[in-house]
Amino acid sequence: MEDRLSRVFAALADPTRRDMVARLAVADATVNELAEPYSVTVQAVSKHLKVLEDAGLVSRSREAQRRPVHLEAEVFDLMTKWIERYRREAEQRYRRLDAVLAELATEDDQQTRNEGEAS
Repeated sequence: MEDRLSRVFAALADPTRRDMVARLAVADATVNELAEPYSVTVQAVSKHLKVLEDAGLVSRSREAQRRPVHLEAEVFDLMTKWIERYRREAEQRYRRLDAVLAELATEDDQQTRNEGEAS
């Protein structure tokens, strides 16, 4: 799993590939359609797609003369599970920190009251 996850994150590290993934989330597209907004060659877009394909983020099919690229959204489940695990751990640490800070604040309030009574 870790190796696949590494490939997914590496593939998404490039802003052009992230943009392609975002566009494919809306609808399948051909290589030429994906290349339109960029000032790069179709070959460069094909290389980006190969990286996304190797990571399992996209697949290509054949519809008559068209070869649409399709986003494999299930891969995002893998990423989400990984991110969620660390989010929960971070949330638990923040809860413990909140408890410690609340305890310190209570002790500080008590000390302030004691000093006020002693005056």
